[in-house]
Amino acid sequence: MFGVVRRRVASGGTSSLLGQSGLKIRSGTARVSSVVEKEVAFSSGGCGNIRNFCHTTPGRWINSKPIRDIFYQEASIQTQRHSFSSESGDSVDVVVPPLAESIEDGTLAKFLKRVGDRVNIDEPIAQIETDKVTIDVTSPESGVIVKLLANEGDTVEPGHKIAIISRSADATTHVAPSETAPEKPAPKPTQNVSEPEEKKAPKVETTKTEKPKAPAPQSSPSEPQLPPKERERRVPMTRLRKRVATRLKDSQNTFAMLTTFNEVDMTNLMKLRADYKDAFVEKHGVKLGLMSGFIKAAVNALQNQPIINAVIDGDDIIYRDYIDISIAVGTPKGLVVPVIRNADTMNFADIEKQINAFAKKANAGTLSIDEMAGGTLTISNGGVYGSLLSTPIINPPQSAILGMHSIVSRPMVVGGNVVPRPMMYTALTYDHRIIDGREAVFFLRRIKDIVEDPRRLLLDI
Repeated sequence: MFGVVRRRVASGGTSSLLGQSGLKIRSGTARVSSVVEKEVAFSSGGCGNIRNFCHTTPGRWINSKPIRDIFYQEASIQTQRHSFSSESGDSVDVVVPPLAESIEDGTLAKFLKRVGDRVNIDEPIAQIETDKVTIDVTSPESGVIVKLLANEGDTVEPGHKIAIISRSADATTHVAPSETAPEKPAPKPTQNVSEPEEKKAPKVETTKTEKPKAPAPQSSPSEPQLPPKERERRVPMTRLRKRVATRLKDSQNTFAMLTTFNEVDMTNLMKLRADYKDAFVEKHGVKLGLMSGFIKAAVNALQNQPIINAVIDGDDIIYRDYIDISIAVGTPKGLVVPVIRNADTMNFADIEKQINAFAKKANAGTLSIDEMAGGTLTISNGGVYGSLLSTPIINPPQSAILGMHSIVSRPMVVGGNVVPRPMMYTALTYDHRIIDGREAVFFLRRIKDIVEDPRRLLLDI
């Protein structure tokens, strides 16, 4: 339609054509100058309004110019249709999806597909590593990857193009990696041709030059003999590792941390587990572990000592009337801390199911940021790795962290007799700015009493 208007006007069409086409020209001023700008509004139902469509000059109706305006409604429709891709004919651009509100960029950890590989819609193509989680970049369309626009290790932001997919290409016809292969052996024949000349040159030089002397050792006997640099490797830190390092150092610089210890006799809790583990699995479909017992004990202890569940915010103390327990989980990529929400409303089975689900997600690297945000108390079980005793570091913005350790059979005095007992050391690191030693010791003692006699949970004593 635009082409018809331009041809008719340029050939001297009258204003009746403009009236039929729905074009209205409004003069911005009554004076005549060399070029007087006019505003043309095209009121079609499909494209919306377009401003500054053309300019008018004296003696002519319209000074024809190329249409360079962008149809904003059309562009917005395309954007909404492909939120994570941009189309250009047969090709589709793969872009980084939105990461999270608090995360502005990420690191392109690795490509799961290469040039020439065929991908299906929603199939993962690459992985973006952020400060907390690893996010998959999926294919917006089915097709063949024809080009990679980013390298592994690059810092990318939401909307950044990382690959191009062709809908109609055949995976067997794309030989982009092999096309670059002949380029490498190409210079080899030239090197072979020049080899005789290169060989002759050193021969002439060897006849004229003397044999180089061995350099004298410069290091003194007092200097330490360091290993050669060839035996060292420098590997950049992952974003998750850098984030963990930053948070732990901030915690050490912010909190007035103090750790108190106690030991727990695990006999009764282990007996409870052994007696009912089969019936527990049969009814709930999940194994009964020791962690659920400690979480129930920690919930009861927090209800008795609410200051442990509080946190400092500026000059105020925030008392939280809910209990969210964070579980520290070690993965090959680093430490993650998913949160069990409203643990005070859950029973043993609910807690075990949640722990099992978090463990699977942590190992697969699919934990979301929401699942790791918040928390009022962290429990770290170093005993699964054989740790006998440790002083855990507080996980901000919490005020305390409970450390569990390995169970070791030790001689204990029971009823005046020395008997072997399965014992565990427990540690509570707390922020001494808000928690006094009295509350910290009472909290840890309450956990000891419940674990050693789980019947206290039933009787609420």
